[in-house]
Amino acid sequence: MLLRIELENFFSIKNRICLDFIAAKSNSAQARDLAYNVIDWNGTKVLKSIGLFGPNASGKSNILKAITFCCGMILESHLHNEGVIFNFMPFKFDGYDKKPSEFLIDFVCGGIEYEYSFALTRNEVIRESLYYYPKGKRAKIFTRDEGSDKVYTFTAGIILKPNDVAVNTSRKNLFLSRASSMNRDLAQRLYRYFLKTFLLGMVDLNNVSAVEENFNAYKKVILKALAICDTDITDIRVRHEQIPAPLMPSAGNPDLNFRMVDILRFQTIHKRSPEVVFDLDVEESNGTRKLFQILLRLLDVVRNKKSLIMDEFDVGLHTRLADFILDLIHASESSQLLFTSHNTNLIDMKRLRKDQIVFVNKQEDGSTEVYSLYDYKDFRENMDAEKGYIQGRFDAVPFIDSTVMNLKSLMEE
Repeated sequence: MLLRIELENFFSIKNRICLDFIAAKSNSAQARDLAYNVIDWNGTKVLKSIGLFGPNASGKSNILKAITFCCGMILESHLHNEGVIFNFMPFKFDGYDKKPSEFLIDFVCGGIEYEYSFALTRNEVIRESLYYYPKGKRAKIFTRDEGSDKVYTFTAGIILKPNDVAVNTSRKNLFLSRASSMNRDLAQRLYRYFLKTFLLGMVDLNNVSAVEENFNAYKKVILKALAICDTDITDIRVRHEQIPAPLMPSAGNPDLNFRMVDILRFQTIHKRSPEVVFDLDVEESNGTRKLFQILLRLLDVVRNKKSLIMDEFDVGLHTRLADFILDLIHASESSQLLFTSHNTNLIDMKRLRKDQIVFVNKQEDGSTEVYSLYDYKDFRENMDAEKGYIQGRFDAVPFIDSTVMNLKSLMEE
């Protein structure tokens, strides 16, 4: 379960921004009506979803890129060699290109809250720390500061032989990632959380085993969901197929330029013509295909209490289908969704709490700022949030000079 994400100095993100999943304390009529939008975790209300809204180039996708980069470092940095340059750019102005970039994720794993953070430049890890709350009080597991005389500090008895891990951790590696690769129990548990529970984007359809496993596990529910969404699909069949894939010729086999790979073909059956089989990839609409792909991921998230990060999840979907996806998350026990969207219909206080509606805006210096509708204390719950957003009351909308005279001058260029 996600509690908080903080990011600083990553592409358009200059100053520290915070995505806070801890629900604002409210006893308003709206909060009571949307009680199912929060998880009750040990007396703390945690949001099940946050939507990021704002114009193009405001930084919405950069926020998700930063989260993806953070997870990639945790899962893969133990593989980095000394020649690696980290694949990101800091904010380019005001001297920030010489400052470290910072990442923090506050999350719950196995019923315990952990706060993990690190800072790095494009060339090396500078700082790293892991804290936890075993009895509701913050306690240190380890800290790392490459600029200090004593680089590492450890709390005894939590990580087995931590100094052995530290000796094998270069400035290209995160200690947490290296500790997991060296079979340290706690590090492996947290590694599995980011691998299996903290999910990024939709299912990779090229991952045949994962797709088939999810499909077989959730086929009945997928069909029910498709029926609810009025697709007329009554059955989906799957079969394996071998197709040739391009392959670079090798010295030993100069004529070998392809290999056979296993793929899945999904076929749909419709109520109106049960004897006719349709190819999902070729003959179904873009919206149906995307909905199917989202459901493959989303049902795993909902059933297994996972967190999902999705960029523009509703592109190609009818507004009611986007509503359905949010309703599915909110109806779950404790799954979560962080998403970006341009669909202003979702800025609806009958569906989302004020603290679930987050605006992403581009400031004059090109940097990204983040704030929620909850920050507008004078905006009452009986007001039209979508209308207010479109009218520019919350700033995070594009300014487009589309006057006739301006467009005429454009056409004359």
